[in-house]
Amino acid sequence: MEELLNQYGVLLGEVDAWFGRCLEQHPDKIACCNGCSECCRGLFDITLLDAMYLRRGFDGLSEPLKTKIAAAASIRLKQLSRLNPAFVEPWLLNRIPEDEWDALMPEEDETPCLLLSEAGGCLVYAYRPMTCRLNGIPLIDTSGEELFDEWCTLNFSETDPRDLKDLRFGFTELFSRELHLFQELVCQLTGSPQNEIDLFIPSAIVMNYKKTAAAIATWY
Repeated sequence: MEELLNQYGVLLGEVDAWFGRCLEQHPDKIACCNGCSECCRGLFDITLLDAMYLRRGFDGLSEPLKTKIAAAASIRLKQLSRLNPAFVEPWLLNRIPEDEWDALMPEEDETPCLLLSEAGGCLVYAYRPMTCRLNGIPLIDTSGEELFDEWCTLNFSETDPRDLKDLRFGFTELFSRELHLFQELVCQLTGSPQNEIDLFIPSAIVMNYKKTAAAIATWY
């Protein structure tokens, strides 16, 4: 399992390299940088693979900081459980119908991420989820297929980034490799490969691997 997480780290590094090239090519058009936390608000779903990689970073924090963040995560999850009583430990979104997910992560939620420092930087920046690394620039495959055509309003204020071909990347292949690693990880945890297991960052912070694996195994 550790080797799978290492491989995922390599994959995430490729995403960082792509984003870095975009910054180098268009420094006047992209405001994204480590320390900008405009998009680090509210909740969003991440994969179990992302959650376990993120925990590597979280587990490396100081004990007092981990205790403080874990307590805040538990409070947030209990608040969500009151909104939807079916959303319970181990706090996986797949326990509830997908059409009920949006109520748990409304777009207007401006609550800062629990992993933001007081200065606004990510405490686990090197271990942040895939979504965090991709946010801000439209995701257009080298084939020209638009996989996600939105971007941060602080970026490309006078340019349509969809016209900039040097922003494109092999996202189709990237996501295929991500899915393969995810399936391998879940298979090692539960003995059965799955295509989707999603949770929130607060869920990842308090996650107990054994309880999570046992819960997943009972669903499929």
